[in-house]
Amino acid sequence: MSPTARQARADRLEAAARSVESAALLLFEDRGFDLVTVDDIAAAAGISARTFFRYFPAKDDVLRGVVRRRAQAVAAALAARPPDEAPMRSVRQAVQEVVAAEDSADVARWVRVVEASLYATRVMLGVSVLEFNGVLAEFLGARLGEAPDDLEPAMLAVAAGAIILAAQTRWYLRGGDLAATISDALTVIDTVIPGGSGTRE
Repeated sequence: MSPTARQARADRLEAAARSVESAALLLFEDRGFDLVTVDDIAAAAGISARTFFRYFPAKDDVLRGVVRRRAQAVAAALAARPPDEAPMRSVRQAVQEVVAAEDSADVARWVRVVEASLYATRVMLGVSVLEFNGVLAEFLGARLGEAPDDLEPAMLAVAAGAIILAAQTRWYLRGGDLAATISDALTVIDTVIPGGSGTRE
């Protein structure tokens, strides 16, 4: 199969998975994540349960997909930042760029679904740490010449990840522009000089 054909196939699978995800989120919002089954999602999406599992290993993965897409997009945006830019400023700019391109209505629906289920909240917090914070730690480690799990990049990633989640909740409750809310929140640490014990530029 040629690269073009492989990409076209991947695009079709992604589009189909996003369609299933949209149907699932609407059901989660209407009935609650805990009460919706895979069969319910499959029926709403017009597919079989067997086909559902071609796209998602489990119901939880419908919600995980949102975090993973953002993590992948942020990783690509970080790779494009100027190499001489302050690391945390690069994080802020990359996250703002990615979030600005997202559909805020979809994000709000996802937040409503997650916050309404204690189980979903716990799962998504874990995914955020593993997926999203991992991307930040990889980037910061590379910029600082350290391993991603060294203290400085790891803790900066945790701090940024927590700020992003808190800012997203603040936006959900108060409204406004999501990308700007997250960007403003990240200014708390975007001028921290790594290794400077909290000093600022």
